Amino acid sequence: MSQQLIFVNLPVQDLPRAKEFFAELGYSFNPQFTDENAACLVISDSIYFMLLTEPFFKTFTKREIPDPATHVGNINCLSAESREAVDAIVDRAIAAGAKEHGQPEEMGDFMYGRNFTDLDGHLWSYMWMDVEAAAAAGGPAA
Repeated sequence: MSQQLIFVNLPVQDLPRAKEFFAELGYSFNPQFTDENAACLVISDSIYFMLLTEPFFKTFTKREIPDPATHVGNINCLSAESREAVDAIVDRAIAAGAKEHGQPEEMGDFMYGRNFTDLDGHLWSYMWMDVEAAAAAGGPAA
């Protein structure tokens, strides 16, 4: 079986601004799937976010796009290698114009996370977890 990939589609109001924001976080884009309507944000070898202009996004659904300033449709949670890596990427996001969402989340000695809203109001969460310590404490196991 080949590796399963995930492509998360997010509507954005200003595609060039969104691309600049995520580039500031250190991410790249796949030019093969990037044009004036969409940009393929590369998170990893198996995780991609398709940043779609709102008019283009609307061609995929007849449903209304919720206003991310007042509604949460999803939380995009990504793992990080360490607590320091969580802080580094969230701090870069804030420096690039994001707003921190809530307080840092301390979950014992085995989990740590922080959240922000991007320039379009989408909610992002970055978390670090020591899987072995979490399993020993009765938490999620790998």
